[in-house]
Amino acid sequence: MNDASQRLDHMIEDVRRGRMTRREFVGRSTALGLSAGLAGALFTKAAHAEPKKGGTLRAGLAGGESTNTLDPALAASVVPQVGNAQWGEQLVDMTPEGQVEMRIAEEVTSSPDSKVWTFKIRQGVEFSNGKTVTAEDVMATYKRHTDENAQSGALGIVKGISEMKAEGDKLEVTLEFPSADLPYLLTDYHLIIQPGGGYDDPTAGIGAGPYLLESFEPGVRYAYKKNPNYFDPNTGHADEIEILSINDNTARTAALQAGQVHMINRVDPKIVELLKGVSGVQVRRAVGRGHYVFIMHVDKAPFDNNDLRMALKYGINRQEMVDKVLGGLGSRGNDFPINAAYPLFDDSIEQREYDAAKAKEYYDKSGHDGSPIILRSAPGAFPGAVDAANLFAASANAAGIPLQIQLEPDDGYWTNVWNVEPFCASYWGGRPTQDQMYSTAYLSTAEWNDTKFKNAKFDELLMAARAELDQDKRKGMYSEMAHIVRDEGGLILPMFNEFVAGVSDAVGGWIDDPNAEMMNYRAPSKCWLA
Repeated sequence: MNDASQRLDHMIEDVRRGRMTRREFVGRSTALGLSAGLAGALFTKAAHAEPKKGGTLRAGLAGGESTNTLDPALAASVVPQVGNAQWGEQLVDMTPEGQVEMRIAEEVTSSPDSKVWTFKIRQGVEFSNGKTVTAEDVMATYKRHTDENAQSGALGIVKGISEMKAEGDKLEVTLEFPSADLPYLLTDYHLIIQPGGGYDDPTAGIGAGPYLLESFEPGVRYAYKKNPNYFDPNTGHADEIEILSINDNTARTAALQAGQVHMINRVDPKIVELLKGVSGVQVRRAVGRGHYVFIMHVDKAPFDNNDLRMALKYGINRQEMVDKVLGGLGSRGNDFPINAAYPLFDDSIEQREYDAAKAKEYYDKSGHDGSPIILRSAPGAFPGAVDAANLFAASANAAGIPLQIQLEPDDGYWTNVWNVEPFCASYWGGRPTQDQMYSTAYLSTAEWNDTKFKNAKFDELLMAARAELDQDKRKGMYSEMAHIVRDEGGLILPMFNEFVAGVSDAVGGWIDDPNAEMMNYRAPSKCWLA
C-alpha cells in the first residue's frame, strides 16, 4: 500500500468517526489526485457507515449543580440540558445545517399568512411509561409553558400562541401575530413533550426520548438505559449512558485522558493545544452563536442609570478577552446577542471598542457615588469567567470606574445568582433565529429576560418582524432592535465563543453542531462506541 492510499484510508476512518467534514475530505482527496465526484461519493459512503450498537457511553460535563431539577421548563445549565435531551423528545428539532427536523411531529403546514400552523403528530410514539404520545399531550405541554407560574425559559416563545386545538393526530396552533419562524422557535430545548403536559409532575423524567432515566442525583450523575420502544433507529446506539457532573476543568480533562469518560465539554482554551497532542483524544470545535456575557438588571440601582451602563460598556476590552480568555477561539461581541452566524445580521453596526476616556466621561455623567460596583462571577459561569471578570475590573478601574469582583460558588450559581443578582457573569448558547434569541431573553414578558429589559418599541419591532415577509425590511427591523439592545439595554457582550469539546477516539458519529454545545445537547444519544 502506498503513502497516498494509507492517507486516504486514514481520512475515510476520520469521516466514519465524524472527525472530518465533507469540505475537508473532498479538498484533501483531490489533493491526492481523486476527482471531486469520486471524493464526494467516498465521503457519502463513509459518513453513512453503520453505527455500532452496545456498551456504556459516559460524558463528563461542566454545568451541573445540586439544585438541578428534571423539570424541562427550568433547565438553565448544560448538565440538565444534556440530561433532559436523553429522556425527552420535542415536537421539532434543529439540524446542524440550520433546518427544522421533524421529531414527534412528522409534518408541518401553515396558513398563507403564517398565523395558523398545523402539526401532524407521528403515530406510534410512546412515552417511557408506555402511554402513546397524542396531540393533546403536545398541546398541554405548550399550555404549561405559557403559565407564568411554570417559570419556563420558553415563556417568551409560547406567549405568542393565542389558541390551540387538538383533533385526532393534528395540533392546530393560532398565533397572536403571524410568524414564519414558529417551527424554529419550537425547537427550544425547554419544550420537551410530557404526558399530560407535565402538569401532574414535571420532574418525573417521563418523556419519549431514546433513553429511559434510571437514576438522577442532582449535581452528581444521570444514568440511563436504552428505550426499546424509541421510534428513531438512528438515535440511541449505546445500551447505557452516564452523565457525570464534573465542574472542575482539571478533573474533567483528566477523566477524559484516563478513559473514565468518552467526552467532555468546555475544554479550557489554555490547554487546547496540549490536549491535541494527547493520544486517543481529539479536540472538536464548533463555531456558532454562543456568547459569554455580563448582565445588568436595568431596573435596579445603580444599573437603572443608562450613563453608568454605557460607562461599563466602554470600560471593557473585548479583544483582550478574546485573546486571553478564549485563546482566539471566538470573536468579539458588540453588546447585542447576534453575530454573523444569523441570517439577516447587520454587519454595518459600528464595533464598540474599549475607550477609557469615554468610559470615564459616561461614569462622571452618571453621578455615581463612587461606591464599589459589584460584579459576581464563578468558575462555572463560563470557561474563564473569573479571569474575564478580573480583566474587566482592571480595564474599568483604569477608566476610574470602581468595579469590584465577588466570587460565588459554582453550586447554586444558576439558582441563586443568575437572574437574581443585579450584575453577574453568564452565558447563552444562542438560538437558531434572531426571533428566538430575542423572544427568549429580551422580550418584556420573557421569563428569562435576565437584564430585566423592557422596551415597548423593541417589543413592537419584534412582533412586526415575525410577520414581515420582505427580507430587506425584516433585516432593517432586526438592525433597529440590535441598536436598542446595544445602546439602552443591560447586556455587556464581550465575546462569542466556540463550543470546544474533548472526544475520545473510541467515539464515533461526532458532528460539530453550531446550535449548542455537545452536539446540541444530544451527543450521548447520537454518538456510539466505535
